[in-house]
Amino acid sequence: MAIATTNSAGAPAPIEERLDLAIRSGLLDGLHAVLVRRKGETLLERCLGGLDEAWGRPLGHVAFDARTLHDLRSVTKSVTSLLYGIALERGMVADPASPLLEAFPQYADLRADPRRAGWRIEHALNMTLGTEWNEDLPYSDPRNSEIGMERSGDRYRFILDRPLVEEPGERWIYNGGATALIGYLIERGTGLDLASFARECLFDPLGISRFEWAAGSDGVLSAASGLRLSAPDLLRIGELMLARGVWNGRSVVPAEWIARCLEPQATTSFGLGYSHQWYLSAQPLQGHEPRTTRMISAMGNGGQRLFVLPDYEASAVTFSGCYNRPDQWVNPTLLLQRLILPSLAAYG
Repeated sequence: MAIATTNSAGAPAPIEERLDLAIRSGLLDGLHAVLVRRKGETLLERCLGGLDEAWGRPLGHVAFDARTLHDLRSVTKSVTSLLYGIALERGMVADPASPLLEAFPQYADLRADPRRAGWRIEHALNMTLGTEWNEDLPYSDPRNSEIGMERSGDRYRFILDRPLVEEPGERWIYNGGATALIGYLIERGTGLDLASFARECLFDPLGISRFEWAAGSDGVLSAASGLRLSAPDLLRIGELMLARGVWNGRSVVPAEWIARCLEPQATTSFGLGYSHQWYLSAQPLQGHEPRTTRMISAMGNGGQRLFVLPDYEASAVTFSGCYNRPDQWVNPTLLLQRLILPSLAAYG
């Protein structure tokens, strides 16, 4: 599969032309939206139509535009991380080096386990708790750990009581439950639910006025996958990362927290760096000599992506409706490697 990167004259093809060709060729099945900005200039903004859903609830065919809310799925995790950084600066939550289970006095039996007693908040932030957790199964399968958490009578005991398969800090294991713990710490420390705290300290400062945040049957908002935003509003999060947390001259997210997110703390099972709910990578660039560029990203089920490319002062969003499909990675990967990066490289 390829998207042509030059036109008939051998010159770099415009980004709009590449996208049109890819869509006509059927390479981007299920694509809902793509948005790319560099140095404050919009290079590409395209919204399409297609079948969609909201946290598993079918919505039918949706005609997307710049105001349409879309599931972020696990991109939500990266936003939750920013909320923790804000709460930390305000003294509302503990430092990541603090013992995790001090915030869960209701589970005295778990605190008595010496291995679990060694957990620190940073182990949850970096998904290195070392517990058994499986989200490789479809999210319609009750054996999927996140579904098991949602259906349990006590989600936090469910998360904290998983069998230990590694020493804490030794290995990255994808774990939406770890993010749920971070959400709990934020709500416990701020006295607000995630949506209210996000509105006050992150969304309002960024000018994001419309969003939704899904909750489980117990009424707890999903810190791992429940957020819905429009593509332009998600891109604001990317631009905030580029600006080290500053928006319109105001510090919204502490620069120190952004710096933490840029320092790899673990390596994922598929080779990317990971830090505080964000993915870190060196993306290859086309050309005669091997080159790479830094990328910070947030990724969600179905093809949802936020790409932040500091070397180009650029960020990009992709939305797709390929939920739970084995090929859900195709749209964002093709868009990044064959459309977004070549177009940015053409600017120098």
